[in-house]
Amino acid sequence: MEVILTNPRGFCAGVERAIAIVERALAKFGAPIYVRHEVVHNRFVCDDLRAKGAIFVDELDEVPTGATVIFSAHGVSMAVREEAERRGLRVFDATCPLVTKVHLEVDRMSAQGRRIVMIGHKGHPEVEGTMGQEAEDMLLVERREDVAALDVAAGDALAYVTQTTLSIDDASEIVASLRKRFPGIVGPKKDDICYATQSRQDAVRKLASQVELILVVGSPNSSNSNRLREVAESVGCRAHLLDRGDQLDPAWLDGVRSVGVTAGASAPEVLVQEIIERLAALSGETEIRMVGDVENVYFPLPKELQG
Repeated sequence: MEVILTNPRGFCAGVERAIAIVERALAKFGAPIYVRHEVVHNRFVCDDLRAKGAIFVDELDEVPTGATVIFSAHGVSMAVREEAERRGLRVFDATCPLVTKVHLEVDRMSAQGRRIVMIGHKGHPEVEGTMGQEAEDMLLVERREDVAALDVAAGDALAYVTQTTLSIDDASEIVASLRKRFPGIVGPKKDDICYATQSRQDAVRKLASQVELILVVGSPNSSNSNRLREVAESVGCRAHLLDRGDQLDPAWLDGVRSVGVTAGASAPEVLVQEIIERLAALSGETEIRMVGDVENVYFPLPKELQG
């Protein structure tokens, strides 16, 4: 069996930064360190941080007064920031800088008097955090069909922003529908889809033409990992999303002689290697080939945690 590993894959700079913030905080201040929501959407990563002393909470009222809390890579609303300040919590912000860029766009567009449409998935922490940047009600669009149902008053000035981990194709279709219905709507100066989401989706499209099956390493609640599976399927390649090697169903490999492997931006390389070992055990013999280019992007840590 030929196994093709695609680059880029796995951890992006924002995920590496978020994990490093938790680990540095634990080293500097000791356990426990509280983290609001999963710092990144990967079960293996979060279990590892729990073992080191991180406590993941859903809301800040679960954090003792005066404790250290970390905001996840997905970002938080202004209300959460204000509550943390009010309660005297020591805060380290692991929000991905590319998500912060979207928050700043919301501020700028709102200051222009525009009502903002958020393109994203309802209930996703990034969407909740971004929509919570604005006191006025923002509008949420999940699918192209939602555009026709938007309740917008005549004469409203509109703008849109996008969740960073969406399918590039889906986001483009929704933007086109928004522009068709609202010709005056404005968007960000630069596409909100993050570099890691775009580069991994582009790599999967290329990979799909070279293999019969694609395995995407990532957790079920990882938006960018799910999008990789969808992109592979959209160009006609069978694909499965799996967290660990023991989830690989031997039936998936029946008659398959070429398998592509990639990983979502929140999945560590150790899990990719676990999948490769499982493929080798099931097929008896594998030839491993690597394609694509490795990323070289770095986001600095907060000053208090550097060094």
